[in-house]
Amino acid sequence: MAEVPQSKSVWRYAKASKAHVVVDAEEYYAKMREAMLAAEHRIMLIGWDFDTRILLCRREPGFRAARGDPPDRLGDFILWLARRKPRLEIRLLKWNFGALKMFLRGTMPLHLLRWWMTPGIDFKFDGAHPVGCSHHQKIVVIDDTFAVCGGIDMTGDRWDTSAHIEDDPRRMRPTGKPYGPWHDCTMALEGEAARVLGDYGRERWVQAGGKAMEPCPPRDGSPWPESLSAEFNDVDIGLARTRSKYEDIVETREIEALFLEQIARARHFIYAESQYFASRKVAEAIGARLAEPDPPEIVVINPESADGWLEQAAMDTARIRLLHALRDRDHAKRFSLWCPYASKGTPIYVHAKVMIVDDEVLRVGSANLNNRSMGLDSEFDVFIDAARSGGDAARNAIRRLRVSLLAEHTGMEPEAVAELLDQNGSMAGMLDAVAKGGKCLRRYEIRPLTEAEEAIADAEALDPERPEEMLSFYNRRGLFRSRILRRPN
Repeated sequence: MAEVPQSKSVWRYAKASKAHVVVDAEEYYAKMREAMLAAEHRIMLIGWDFDTRILLCRREPGFRAARGDPPDRLGDFILWLARRKPRLEIRLLKWNFGALKMFLRGTMPLHLLRWWMTPGIDFKFDGAHPVGCSHHQKIVVIDDTFAVCGGIDMTGDRWDTSAHIEDDPRRMRPTGKPYGPWHDCTMALEGEAARVLGDYGRERWVQAGGKAMEPCPPRDGSPWPESLSAEFNDVDIGLARTRSKYEDIVETREIEALFLEQIARARHFIYAESQYFASRKVAEAIGARLAEPDPPEIVVINPESADGWLEQAAMDTARIRLLHALRDRDHAKRFSLWCPYASKGTPIYVHAKVMIVDDEVLRVGSANLNNRSMGLDSEFDVFIDAARSGGDAARNAIRRLRVSLLAEHTGMEPEAVAELLDQNGSMAGMLDAVAKGGKCLRRYEIRPLTEAEEAIADAEALDPERPEEMLSFYNRRGLFRSRILRRPN
């Protein structure tokens, strides 16, 4: 059995015989297709959203599949698998919010009807959470042997290559409408860590109203994709969760505690990618570090703006509010927030949730740096701590990943990024030294907020920390309820 530590920041640790960070959905969809083809007993898909119309593979014009090849469209692919493997169980768990919208998406009603009529396929809409909370985890488990956990959903607007090519004709919604560049990450796991995620997935399935399932029987080999070369071997995986209290489900805030613990642990630097920067407690923890005589460098990669006007009103204003507060405390100028842009200046949307500390801790999951992910929505993060297991081999792999991510964002070769990091002694110094034409990261410019925007940010009504704050239009404690971020007198 996996070890269950006393620390409230970690649910448990489990061994992974292999682990690998999959960057961007082109690679993710291709690897998941390969892994699902190798499934023998059960495929469990747990997601914020699914769109049966998406293509798992984007083919070149003129490509013709051979007769008998599996379909590329998710809905047809799942059906194809179930019909060819009658003993295979396929289970899909999706957040119940927006369930009606699924039936309004083009051919989705037909796909769902065909799934419902096919033995072996079952799906549930997860409503086991308080009103206003979302099921935000993105987990896949195959045969309790292989799993992925991170930020990528099998839905629209996610597919992109790591090149994030401007006007890529393959980056198209099922409706035929194009969407912009999109950056994302997840972690693939093999071994005991996958079994633990399988146990968790079965528990979530029952909580959502599904029938209890037994663990998968042992199998020969592994569905680990043959084309995927693991970055990590035989390492401990830490697992952390967020869950709101609901009926007999207890509140879980391991993810929040883990963020605070890992921020406090940094000796040299923190590199983070997140969809948002709006968490009061994370900002407080960063503010406390920046106030130290010799603080670590902290680099955060965010999208230029949140997706949608409501999220912009909630998340973008809170980000500006927190950045103003942090700037007042950043005496050593060690904090910076950057936004990625494609070759012609189009913003690249950052959906990844990644944190690297001192090239010793690597964390990937579904949790953003916002209040909801700390205490409201269901989240799941996994991490590798090289000090616990993996040693120098894991540290070297984590550094290669950090360099690779910086190279992706700047359009440079990893070798050039590594050289510039050594020359400049910091990530911000390296990024400042890189030309800003073409694909690049640019410093986020903090603008003044209007009084109305400050009120929205301070209220936290759209990004509360607990369900009971959801219906409170104005949170009297606000973003600056702590002395760490309060304005100096």
